[in-house]
Amino acid sequence: MLIFYRGGWCPFCTRHLKELASIEKDLARAGAQLLAISMDQPAKLKATPNRDQLGYRLLSDSDAAAAQAFGIAFKVDDAAVEKYRGFGIKLEAASGRDHRILPHPAVFVAETSGKIRFAHVNPDYKVRLEAKKIVEAVQAAGR
Repeated sequence: MLIFYRGGWCPFCTRHLKELASIEKDLARAGAQLLAISMDQPAKLKATPNRDQLGYRLLSDSDAAAAQAFGIAFKVDDAAVEKYRGFGIKLEAASGRDHRILPHPAVFVAETSGKIRFAHVNPDYKVRLEAKKIVEAVQAAGR
């Protein structure tokens, strides 16, 4: 099970990551492994808020290869980059790259063969799939 999120600097993302920790046991019982992927470079992953409370792995896609391969990548425009800077968020520093690419928040449930059994992508970064619905999707995919 793959969760794509924008980065540890995103409060909506960190709230969702914490919520996902509450369903780790349910996912494991259903035979799923949870991996969360962001644009953060590896060194920044360690600074993710509440990282010590997450039992699952955070992975770096700082070059945006995975987000692009899954078709969920978008380039952040100059106005949004400036807005983020006003909040102290520097996308280039987070990813270690200057591509200004972020993923749309997404959930993918895949078989070990790579076949996607469930996908949920929402371009609205404030909206995340509820943990309960993620468990249901994993359970349905395993049938």
